[in-house]
Amino acid sequence: MPARKRISSLKQLRLITVGLCLVFAHNAAARTWTSADGSKTFEGELTNYDATSGQVTVSMAGGKNITFAQAMLSEEDIAFLKENSSGSSGGVALKGLPEELPDPDGEEADMSQPVKVYILMGQSNMLGFGKPGPLQEAAKAGTYPYLVDEAGEWTVRKDVRNVRVMCSGNSPAKDHINDWMTIQGNIGPEIGIGHFVGHVTDAPVMILKSCIGNRSLGWDLLPPGTEAWEHGGKLQPGYRGTPDEPQGDTGGDMSRGWYAGCQYDGDVSAAKAVLENLDKYYPGATEYEVAGFFWWQGDKDMRNAAHFEAYEKNLIQLIKALRKDFNAPNAKFVTASLGQTKKGSQGGDGKILDAMEAVANSEDPELEGKVAFVYTNPLSKGGSSSGHYSGNPETYMNVGEAMGKAMVELLVE
Repeated sequence: MPARKRISSLKQLRLITVGLCLVFAHNAAARTWTSADGSKTFEGELTNYDATSGQVTVSMAGGKNITFAQAMLSEEDIAFLKENSSGSSGGVALKGLPEELPDPDGEEADMSQPVKVYILMGQSNMLGFGKPGPLQEAAKAGTYPYLVDEAGEWTVRKDVRNVRVMCSGNSPAKDHINDWMTIQGNIGPEIGIGHFVGHVTDAPVMILKSCIGNRSLGWDLLPPGTEAWEHGGKLQPGYRGTPDEPQGDTGGDMSRGWYAGCQYDGDVSAAKAVLENLDKYYPGATEYEVAGFFWWQGDKDMRNAAHFEAYEKNLIQLIKALRKDFNAPNAKFVTASLGQTKKGSQGGDGKILDAMEAVANSEDPELEGKVAFVYTNPLSKGGSSSGHYSGNPETYMNVGEAMGKAMVELLVE
């Protein structure tokens, strides 16, 4: 039986099966099951369903697990299993996600498959300020054990490429990291994301981070398609507009000064340049597919009412624009709140949290089941986004792991 992992809450369970096994998703709650002849019923929580072999595992009262063939169940129960199972994983072949990740096995990915690319965007905390020294000690002590080997040295994933590029505005980007997934200096959430997504994926994986600090969604990262909007009696610039010409279009010409969406243009262009030279960044790769996006941002927007009040609208447009720009109409999207922000906050940071959660819960067909939200306050070890969480690497690891698990959950839905 494949291992299982509780991903988003104690009430949700995603069972990720191996090989030809189908994926089953359900609410982790007791259910009344009926025998095939209808003479007996029992209560139990479904913990695993292997659609290929027809084996069902149910947790009974007291925690005892029983495994039996689906043929022992009523037609209604069998229909319930099959109706809620799906062989689709967005084109990503998935392996089991265990309770605790093992050390990377050092093996390369199946290079006959296209590289699954995950693009990370945002501002300084996505960029990463987690200090590696304390992280190594934490890993040796048993937290994030997959980060260090038996000798206490950093492990290396040979199936996940870690790439980071950075530019200011739409000026030429510089390469900062182009290597296998391991710890190299300060970290952001990419380490947790890369290990979890990489572990469940047979295909080669690239974590591609393109961002810089101190950027807002309502101005610097404003996506294409965003029209000028009014706030407080003043017209806010639409995409490629300026304060003087909110409805104008600079055409991306920085010689006229910074414009709305200037950093969006730069970050997207920098990421595309990596993908256009794929073999340089993932040796031996010839094809790729953008499978998902990760977004951790909001510190600058929370200080500007015109920006945080329009955050939900702008975030939806961001998702649409990124999918279009990377020819990835079905790409999944995971966003995370600011670590210091508690649910219910009435400040700008709370408005951004609410906006992210609303987008993740949207019933819009373009968003439903394709966007996830991670509430990071319980994962943060203190400090704030503006202070980079005091450089505590466990905050960055916790957020990265949670975002990675959320992406896995989206992939198997």
